[in-house]
Amino acid sequence: MAMAKLQKNYVCNGCGSSASKWSGKCEGCGAWNSIAEETSTIVAVPRGLGSGTGARKRGRRIEFASLDGAAEQSYPRYVSGIKEFDRTVGGGLVPGSATLIGGDPGIGKSTLLLQTVCALAKKNTRCVYVSGEEAVDQVRMRAVRLGLSDSPVELASATSVRDILASLDPSPPGKGPGSAATSGGEKPVQLLVIDSIQTMFADNIDSAPGTVTQVRTSAQEIIRHAKVKNIAVIFVGHVTKDGQIAGPRVLEHMVDTVLHFEGDRSHHFRILRSIKNRFGPTDEIGVFEMVGHGLAEVENPSALFLSQRHENVAGSAVLAALEGTRPMLVEVQALVAQSSLAAPRRAVLGYDSNRLAMIIAVLETRCGLSISGQDIFLNIAGGIRINEPAADVAVAAALISAMSGEALPAESVFFGEIGLAGEIRQVAQPDLRLKEAAKLGFNEGVIPTVKNRKGSKLPEGIRMSELSHVQDLADMFTAQDVYAA
Repeated sequence: MAMAKLQKNYVCNGCGSSASKWSGKCEGCGAWNSIAEETSTIVAVPRGLGSGTGARKRGRRIEFASLDGAAEQSYPRYVSGIKEFDRTVGGGLVPGSATLIGGDPGIGKSTLLLQTVCALAKKNTRCVYVSGEEAVDQVRMRAVRLGLSDSPVELASATSVRDILASLDPSPPGKGPGSAATSGGEKPVQLLVIDSIQTMFADNIDSAPGTVTQVRTSAQEIIRHAKVKNIAVIFVGHVTKDGQIAGPRVLEHMVDTVLHFEGDRSHHFRILRSIKNRFGPTDEIGVFEMVGHGLAEVENPSALFLSQRHENVAGSAVLAALEGTRPMLVEVQALVAQSSLAAPRRAVLGYDSNRLAMIIAVLETRCGLSISGQDIFLNIAGGIRINEPAADVAVAAALISAMSGEALPAESVFFGEIGLAGEIRQVAQPDLRLKEAAKLGFNEGVIPTVKNRKGSKLPEGIRMSELSHVQDLADMFTAQDVYAA
């Protein structure tokens, strides 16, 4: 007869690695005081039953299908009408999908999701909002502040996964909540929001909520139930001090879509970025503006980011960036000042500091610029973060402009990747970038040399200044004090 017994295990809350004994430092990720004790149940099989037919259960044979077969059933997406959100998730929420959204505390995750579920609920979509951090009255207060109190969203304050899943099953005919007898029973849930997954717990796991095992097990149970019932699930995830989603990394592998809500709380712009999406393009973004009544969509972020730009100022360059499939113009600001320190300062906002160090080294080595002894401050205006290599030329142009004191042409946009040899490489989709620039009135594009023009449809009315080396960029400036003696 099989017997169950408890086994203690020690799991790191940061990376999820397990050990047989407790230690102050995790050997997997090097974090201190992150290992917690967890208890699991194992079944011991008595000797002599391991090879018998009664101790083994034969697996059920599964059926394989061909790749060219048509889908048995197609589901329309749940489109909220909030265009920035719908674009980021790939055109709307897919039934049966799991979405994880993370972001810093107070950035507006709960506000965005409440606006989304209220918009979907008004379109005859049954939405359930389960909060493990707030009471129902607190969620109602936020809805009143946002002017959404009349939306038919069902609220609950719960943390037990078993209770939540039991409440999602449709009631039998005549037993719907607050309704008379109906012939078809209660309408099934179509969208479920869990705020947040770190507060959920499964009662069959002997560990505290928020631990690696609890987060993994709770998410797995909810996702499995959602796949069977075709319920779109949105999880809210906490983040660590490094900006990563807290909990096991496997959580991001389990879900279909991972969104990150980012922005500086000192700015009123918020960026919803798609990091992973099985049903749409990755690196897609949605731009929002924090206003008094919640989050407002920004349909033309390029015009908004450039609205406070000062022309004829040295150290300012306009970058034609591409986020996912969306072109966007942002301002790159640079300030170069004489340093009195042995190690000059490098302050960077919205850009990779390692990439900036590489560009500085290339400008010094390949162009002979004297810049290493200067304090350098670089900022992407508007609180947005740019990660693509196409920003190299704009950053280099802003640095040289700040050193020389000469302003760049006010109606020029820059993009291109810089290599270690000083060459300027082509980037993806230059036509989309230039079309966005022409739409906002720019008439010149400083771009990499186009070697193969077949298939490229560059817009008319905008002239091209093609560069093949960073020296071509430095030659645009006439001041001689930017060069080393």
